[in-house]
Amino acid sequence: MDTVSIYKKEYHVDYGDADYYRKIKLSSLFNYFQDVASLHAEKLELGVEKLLAEQGVTWVLVKILVQMEKFPALGEKLTVETWPLEPKKLEFERDFFVKDSEGNIIGRAISSWVIMDVESREIRRTELFPGRFPQFNQIRAIDGRMGKIKANGQLQQVYKKTIGYSDIDINGHLNNSKYIDYITDCFSIEKHGQYAVDTIQVSYISEALAGDSIVFYKDISGLDSGAVYVEGADEAGAKTYFKACITLK
Repeated sequence: MDTVSIYKKEYHVDYGDADYYRKIKLSSLFNYFQDVASLHAEKLELGVEKLLAEQGVTWVLVKILVQMEKFPALGEKLTVETWPLEPKKLEFERDFFVKDSEGNIIGRAISSWVIMDVESREIRRTELFPGRFPQFNQIRAIDGRMGKIKANGQLQQVYKKTIGYSDIDINGHLNNSKYIDYITDCFSIEKHGQYAVDTIQVSYISEALAGDSIVFYKDISGLDSGAVYVEGADEAGAKTYFKACITLK
């Protein structure tokens, strides 16, 4: 790939990044994605602080699909590579490779981001955003498009979480990696030991702000075939915050 449009960073799976089974937590991986995407944006002079100061806008992740062949263990090194695709009408696509210390691809991700006005919370069209972009690569980390996420069976309520100060990020809303922690908390430690994540697709639908309460539901009717569904909604059921589909192996 063109070195102008690709950015990479090496990471080390520390204790705070690992789970009970001494493998990297899924939320830590999402943090790496966010980190490397932010660093690349800064290099392209499209970083959050610059956009906020000059235009009053910020980057927001709206959907992501991650496919993992292997989860690195505690103490392992890995490299995350990222590159942008040509912008669509409202969305900016960005892909990722996760590579082990020998350069083998062990994970892939495709994602879509939007530019949000921090005051109005409205989405800005890409043609209205005077960004500086690199030469775009056509290669995709995962072939195909992200599909619609929906439950196939009966939803069961798991727990309720009220968003607090430690949950929100610099944009004032629940950070995308925090959602992953809450999704994985819908399943017991024993289930996490029994199954490994093959793919996870998440659609971030509505902002969750400090003080909001999210009720988490799961559909495990497809567990025997290796698929589960999780969603979060407000207590009245009027607003859906996110939907997630996970395939297991």
